Amino acid sequence: MATALKLPVGIEDFKEIRRQGFYYIDKTKLIEQLLDNWGKVNLFTRPRRFGKTLNMSMLRCFFEIGADKTLFEGLYISQNEQFCEEYMGRFPVVFLTLKGVEGTTFEEARLSLAELIAAEARRFKFLQESDSLDADDKEMYRELISLNKEQSPVTSVKLRFSLKNLLELLYKHYGRKTIVLIDEYDVPLDKAFQDGYYREMVSLIRGLLGETLKTNDFLQFAVLTGCLRVSKENIFTGLNNFKILSITDVRFDEQFGFTEDEVKKLLNAYHLESHLPEMKEWYDGYHFGDANIYCPWDVINHVELLCKDSKAEPKCYWINSSGNSLVKRFITKANKTTRDEIERLIAGEPIEKSVRLELTYDEIDNSIDNIWSVLFTTGYLTQVGMTEQGAYKLVIPNKEVREVYKLQIQDWFDKKLRDNTEQLTAFWNSIEEGKTEAIEQYLNRTLSNSISVFDTKAPEKEKESSYHTLLVGLLTGNTDWVVRSNVEAGEGFADIIVEPEDPDAGIIFELKYSKEANGLQISCEKAIEQIKSRRYSEYLKNDGRHNMTFYGIAFYKKRCKAVVETIKET
Repeated sequence: MATALKLPVGIEDFKEIRRQGFYYIDKTKLIEQLLDNWGKVNLFTRPRRFGKTLNMSMLRCFFEIGADKTLFEGLYISQNEQFCEEYMGRFPVVFLTLKGVEGTTFEEARLSLAELIAAEARRFKFLQESDSLDADDKEMYRELISLNKEQSPVTSVKLRFSLKNLLELLYKHYGRKTIVLIDEYDVPLDKAFQDGYYREMVSLIRGLLGETLKTNDFLQFAVLTGCLRVSKENIFTGLNNFKILSITDVRFDEQFGFTEDEVKKLLNAYHLESHLPEMKEWYDGYHFGDANIYCPWDVINHVELLCKDSKAEPKCYWINSSGNSLVKRFITKANKTTRDEIERLIAGEPIEKSVRLELTYDEIDNSIDNIWSVLFTTGYLTQVGMTEQGAYKLVIPNKEVREVYKLQIQDWFDKKLRDNTEQLTAFWNSIEEGKTEAIEQYLNRTLSNSISVFDTKAPEKEKESSYHTLLVGLLTGNTDWVVRSNVEAGEGFADIIVEPEDPDAGIIFELKYSKEANGLQISCEKAIEQIKSRRYSEYLKNDGRHNMTFYGIAFYKKRCKAVVETIKET
């Protein structure tokens, strides 16, 4: 029964999923589509955690000589018996996953790549004894399996020709051309960009892919996957029969990620049908070609959690599976215009942007507009249509990704505030001295220059909570103060109570959100009245503090108003 199947959390090996009885959402139509829509070299670009590696593993299991036909029993592709007879288990396959190719220096990364290729070459040890290979061929093979031991300056040259040489040897042994699968081809470039040896890595990858994929008589076809579509002129120079299948392409649009029908079927299998709305709100929203797609990593993880606890709340799985350096880079470069655009995105509104689907890593920081393109291709934004001028209408895809914008923005904002200690100190002094005009100026300037996380579509109480969080963050930076939030006091809960260094003094803040700008003054007065009517000052009096300062602060979008009242209680 389907309910007995385990969930393949973090498992990207097709053979393991099928043999060990894990739940599998059938993507074998990809095999048929690849040959029906023939391309000598095919590049699929999709965000991370959308099933690229599992699909590549599935392709290898289908095409590779010695294929286990039972792995595909009951799946879509098995219905096409003639196709399976013609192609299943008919080709040598070279499969490389470049996600682990990295290093703090170019030399470390190069040796990492050499080890990867050597390890793949060692899978074909029978070549050492093959009667179809002569002495020179066998010496070539011994060099391939020893690539990682090579320390001379010619290592990059040998790496450049290594895969082409391996394909030639496999052709001589089998009499058949080889299928090449290269997963996460762009990860070494990303790591090199971050660690400062990008140009060297570009040269190495360009040479390796060029020799392997261009005018290679021993290549049947190749499939590559990655997150970012690196410029053809940068990496794939001279490849004429090169098919790029990006997130905007309608071909193969349902083969990476889960469709809604697939999610419904999965939830039904585990009797979790009622959880579809929360799945849709949190993990749907991606648009690949003409298809609406859920993030498979999120869905599988959340279904597993729900199987253990049917009341479990949705979590951020995809976002927490790796760093968010792209968003951080974007936020730190944001100017006032882009900050406004981010606010609109967080509020659920689309923005219109011309998107470059083809970039080099060293171009990303040249223009803020390039960052929009990267956020789109890597899944932090998705498109909901196009303008007549050809610009994309971009939105944040779902609640999970929206959370990372809010959290990352808040982290960035907090850092910016810490860096501006002189102005912050003056703000604290103004609070102790009751200078409302200076307080308003600082808060208004802060709100104006920050990227707001205040959702204009949120309920009024939630908006007030956002400003509350902002003010608490500003106040807690003063190490001479004790700052308490949502304190039980008198006949209710005070928003913020501050106990300054002066043992006789105490400060109480009550915050309000005004629905319109001309209501700020009235909201402030209501806040002061609330402090007094609910006797929040009892909390401070119990601590021996009798010199009270009451603040009523009201907010409307990026504007605020402050009213102060000082009272000496006995």
